[in-house]
Amino acid sequence: MNRLRLWLAPLALCVLAACAQEPPPLDPAPEPIGAFRMGFPIVVANDAQKGPASREATEDELAAAVEAAVTERLDRYDGDGLYHVGLRVEAYVLAQPGIPVIFSPQSVMLLALNVWDNATQERLNEEPIRITAFEGGQGGGPFVPSGLINSREKQLANLARTAARQVEVELRKRADDWFVLPDDHERVAFDRTLRDRSTGDTDAEASAQEAASGN
Repeated sequence: MNRLRLWLAPLALCVLAACAQEPPPLDPAPEPIGAFRMGFPIVVANDAQKGPASREATEDELAAAVEAAVTERLDRYDGDGLYHVGLRVEAYVLAQPGIPVIFSPQSVMLLALNVWDNATQERLNEEPIRITAFEGGQGGGPFVPSGLINSREKQLANLARTAARQVEVELRKRADDWFVLPDDHERVAFDRTLRDRSTGDTDAEASAQEAASGN
């Protein structure tokens, strides 16, 4: 019994520490990514594959979580260009509780990223950019299963935030190639309320839908 207590005590501390980890707040005024400003964030998950031993998530839940996280992160940028971000959720695992130390499954999401230039209506990347998102510090860590401390909703939110952060990194890596405008460029107004899908499709949103679905 004493040996069991000695084993459980540090494990309990690990679980408490993992539960306490929350992502830091986003900087409201980040360094610009060239001329980047996001128009439509379009996420599709209609063909997402559920990995082995995963908790269930609907297509709508997957798409909504990623779209919300991408919008929160990328709407902070206000360059004079206008670009549409398309993401396709290809596969996911929302880890089951597992057994601490012995079997510690972790959550993961696989996505494909495409970016379209509103001015030219052309896709900027020739091939989809592959993104693999893990829960990282928001999960349970290597010895504490993610499912032991996080609900499936929390796991999905964590994965979506990580995916959005990786999208931001990929865009910044390409800022000098993709998000540079000519001197005579005029800023195009964009009404973000158009993102409400109840308002109906626009030509720009149709392009973004194609960006999300592109192979």
